[in-house]
Amino acid sequence: MSSLTFTLIQSNLHWENKAANIKMWEEKIVSIKEKTEIVVLPEMFSTGFSMKPESFAEKMDGPTVEWMKKISAQQKIILTGSLIIEEEGKHYNRLLWVLPNGQTGTYDKRHLFAYAAEDQFYTPGLKRLIASVKGWKINLQVCYDLRFPVWARQQPTPNPSQEGKLDPEYDILIYVANWPERRNIAWKSLLRARAIENQCYVIGVNRVGNDGNQIYHSGDSMVIDPPGEILYHKEHDEDIFTITLSKDRLEKVRNKFPFWKDADEFNILT
Repeated sequence: MSSLTFTLIQSNLHWENKAANIKMWEEKIVSIKEKTEIVVLPEMFSTGFSMKPESFAEKMDGPTVEWMKKISAQQKIILTGSLIIEEEGKHYNRLLWVLPNGQTGTYDKRHLFAYAAEDQFYTPGLKRLIASVKGWKINLQVCYDLRFPVWARQQPTPNPSQEGKLDPEYDILIYVANWPERRNIAWKSLLRARAIENQCYVIGVNRVGNDGNQIYHSGDSMVIDPPGEILYHKEHDEDIFTITLSKDRLEKVRNKFPFWKDADEFNILT
């Protein structure tokens, strides 16, 4: 069975300062000593959770996207995280999945955080992004999406090589976030719930420190295995952590306890 290696970077951010953030992220990525395949940055990694898209949005050929492509190719990694993108006059909190060859997948945050007026400045996405790497399937989501389990729910899919056989839809669920410390019980509890109910690995990458509104973020970035065991958890401090996930471990859990097969069938209407 294959393995897949991730590096999670939990960091403070320079509030609404793209240049300072990009410089910081590049230094941190280049400093990674371990061999890694996928590097995960938090939500709105170039600005912090800003409600000023008209000031900080860029297009898909803008400097931050080009930087992601450059560093991905240079370090031979897949790089992911979300930033503010403008497209056809609309603004999106868009997660990018950038491959070393320059190919880029995108996911626009579906659930916008109305409590902070995100829904007044950004347009919600309409479809999920499930990436494929070395035989692994990875469901990519953003922050507030975590509170809505139907959007992440496994939907068993037909196996293309074995008629009548169903497979889980994905193997890993990633959340990139700017999740405040005052609600970190929900963050930590729901990450574990998503892993248990979907019988998958879950990776949550959050920021630390105060943002420009003096809202404190405790980080609490985590990696959780399919039965809900916490493989990594870091609170308050900046950290760069590399972990290798085992497909064999995943398959053993799913085969021994095939709960995913008993799930309800459903369709999501958008």
